[in-house]
Amino acid sequence: MTTTAVSARGDDPPEPPAVPLTDAPAVLRPHAEQQYAAELAALAASDGRERPPAWRLSPWAVCEYLLGGTLADGTVITPKYIGARRLVEVAVATLATDRALLLLGAPGTAKTWMSEHLAAAISGDSTLLIQGTAGTSEEAVRYGWNYARLIAEGPSRAALVPSPVMTAMADGKVVRAEELTRMPAEVQDALITVLSEKTLPVPELGIEVQAVPGFTLIATANDRDRGVNEMSSALKRRFNTVVLPLPASQDTEVEIVSRRVAELGRALRLPAEPPALAEVRRVVRIFRELRSGVTEDGRTTLKTPTGTLSTAEAISVLTNGMTLAAHFGDGQVNAADVAAGLVGAVVKNPVQDGVAWNEYLEAVVKERPDWLDLYRACRDLTVTIE
Repeated sequence: MTTTAVSARGDDPPEPPAVPLTDAPAVLRPHAEQQYAAELAALAASDGRERPPAWRLSPWAVCEYLLGGTLADGTVITPKYIGARRLVEVAVATLATDRALLLLGAPGTAKTWMSEHLAAAISGDSTLLIQGTAGTSEEAVRYGWNYARLIAEGPSRAALVPSPVMTAMADGKVVRAEELTRMPAEVQDALITVLSEKTLPVPELGIEVQAVPGFTLIATANDRDRGVNEMSSALKRRFNTVVLPLPASQDTEVEIVSRRVAELGRALRLPAEPPALAEVRRVVRIFRELRSGVTEDGRTTLKTPTGTLSTAEAISVLTNGMTLAAHFGDGQVNAADVAAGLVGAVVKNPVQDGVAWNEYLEAVVKERPDWLDLYRACRDLTVTIE
């Protein structure tokens, strides 16, 4: 029976009914194992192949989950990674051994995306994560302490706070280390014993945690950060490295961007149509030309901006355009909507990038007749910023 609260004053409108506590709002970004639970369940049900110890799926099924396909029962598995199948197979084969996996590549090449989905498919849990920053401490890799209990009781198992690595070792799961080369060198080296001996000592308690079958580690690092905290040779030897390249062709990059922008639009519930394919192609072409320093036809040499202009940034530009179209336009993404994010993505350094962007606008964009709307929108915005 539902009751409605009535105000003490008869002329006041009744208060709205309380929202039941069980009706929790949808999260902004569900974990991979939550978002694709139906696909993972369908793969597990149809997967009759050999599975490594503690794996939820066979290596073949993990590849199918990442690359997409259609199962015998008609279930469609959406592709999570669009690229060379062999790269995915090598990554999955590495995780089926006792070696750790290092995904290396330029920013925006889906390293984090792949690591999350690998963990979700193998362990059913992508949340065991160490986020590498300059402030990451050794406790994030080894363990910490509940200092209130430590002071009151002294060192004990109850006072021990396990790190994601320790939890993964004890439970036989995949642990992820993002931006490994951003961690201080001494924190990186805390992984050496874990990866070589599969053991994490706790000298304060005189014990050690030994990894059980299923434990492995996926780390990511990008090419631009090699000089931040270079990995030691000893640590490098503990990894098999898979280099994720930028999309080889414009069509591949357009497919990636189109798919992810549509997914983000649905997740954010944007009341706008996904950008037209022609708009996506323009943004991708601009990014590829500025990245390579030459136009697609090879006739014009270009200055290269300082930013990465990655596929992930192209996705961000078009998602931002969808938001502008939804809330401040007619719901159709046009050149003016795209220009706002485009200028911000290219011009990271106002002096150096500003010169490169202005030259590109005048020498390339202006000379393409079907790009005049984009030229005017970008020129107006650039002048306003200046």
